[in-house]
Amino acid sequence: MTHQVVVIGAGVIGITIALELQRRGHSVMVLDREGVAAQASAGNAGAFAFGEIEPLATPGIMRKAPRWLLDPLGPLSIPPAYVLKIAPWMFRFWRASRPGRYNDLLGAQASLMELSSAALTRLIDVVDGEPMMQRDGQMQLYESEAEYRASLPSWELRREHGITFELLEDREAIAERQPGLSPRFTHAGFTPNWLNTTDPKKWVEHLAETFRNRGGRIERQDIRALTPADDGVRVSLSDGVLDASKVVVCAGAWSHHIARTLGDHIPLETERGYNTTLPDGAFDLRMHLTFSRHGFVASRINGGVRIGGAVELGGLALPPNYSRAETLLKKAEQFLPGLNTTGGTQWMGFRPSLPDSLPVIGASPHASNVYYAFGHGHLGLTQSAGTAELVGALIEGQTAPISLSPFSATRF
Repeated sequence: MTHQVVVIGAGVIGITIALELQRRGHSVMVLDREGVAAQASAGNAGAFAFGEIEPLATPGIMRKAPRWLLDPLGPLSIPPAYVLKIAPWMFRFWRASRPGRYNDLLGAQASLMELSSAALTRLIDVVDGEPMMQRDGQMQLYESEAEYRASLPSWELRREHGITFELLEDREAIAERQPGLSPRFTHAGFTPNWLNTTDPKKWVEHLAETFRNRGGRIERQDIRALTPADDGVRVSLSDGVLDASKVVVCAGAWSHHIARTLGDHIPLETERGYNTTLPDGAFDLRMHLTFSRHGFVASRINGGVRIGGAVELGGLALPPNYSRAETLLKKAEQFLPGLNTTGGTQWMGFRPSLPDSLPVIGASPHASNVYYAFGHGHLGLTQSAGTAELVGALIEGQTAPISLSPFSATRF
């Protein structure tokens, strides 16, 4: 049996794409080896971070690299066992941080964020998703005048791209918005239009249920390879084959393995993120909090508090280092003195990351009926609705609403 479109991946990117293609009138089947929201889409912070337009590869960031290796529990680290393997990726990361390239990446990221913000508004309306949204804003916290002043260029970039914010320069203004913070935080930036979902896993499950209710199919399958075929694509599975007219690959941190079966070598790496989710009543959290220097956040999930973040570039095979989650929780206990840290659940997830901080969105160079939509790093939830609209335009041969050249699979 030939399926019109097969979407590989049932995370937030894949399910949102499937819904968009279904809305456009396509027959769609979603395949995933574990099921809906089984990986990073389940345990992220739940934030639609449209204001985070700055790439990770900023000018001068490589001067900090030695510190990453010396602090295995720091906000950005590389396990010693992974240093040699990730060296080619780090070289590309360094090239992306050069000022000229950085400016191009910043513009591309900002355009995708603007599209994604508008697309999410449309999606929420389509799936009656407003009850699953939290529109409380976000506060980015600083511990000194010097740290705050160093952040001002980033806030100016946001201003240039139309992002609304308010800068807070005293403890009283901070406490008025979020009581219970440690007095160590002297300055902050408040982003009022920031929003979160009440639970990222439930959000994706809601999208998947909507997709199914409208006739879509989701099946658990282990995808082994893709092969161009007459007027379509042959999908090799662990227990057979399936033919499709078009395929969309959005399998998160495993996507590059599938792309390689077509001859496409895309330098995808894995940001391993850690968190602890505390139960309802752990703290009276009024909004999403970002602890800038420490690389982690606190967000409300189902009335509880999720403490998580940091970046560990460690691939898919190394065992989790849950000391990272414990370190973040201990810091959070200092920063939120009334936080009840008992009863928490730890988690580690794989974020698919490309060295220039942009995803791949576009057709495979070796198979015109295969489309890629992966590599969003820690912004998959944020950019899911915009990515879905771009894939929809690509599959229908329409002009995309933003330039797709910065997201091409051939840019590496």
